[in-house]
Amino acid sequence: MFDDEQREFRVVVNDEEQYSIWPADRDAPPGWRATGPAGTRQECLDHIDEVWTDLRPLSLRRGTA
Repeated sequence: MFDDEQREFRVVVNDEEQYSIWPADRDAPPGWRATGPAGTRQECLDHIDEVWTDLRPLSLRRGTA
């Protein structure tokens, strides 16, 4: 399913500001919300590469700030 180049995906993010992709025709899984663009798998992954520059979970970033 996630390697289907013809499928439309959406970028999703959780409360720890960790990003992933999810099929656009499905509701986001529990604990995740849609954010950013919908598009091809690669378009969504490219967007994640641009915006997710600190891979540490939000709780860890807050703890070290």
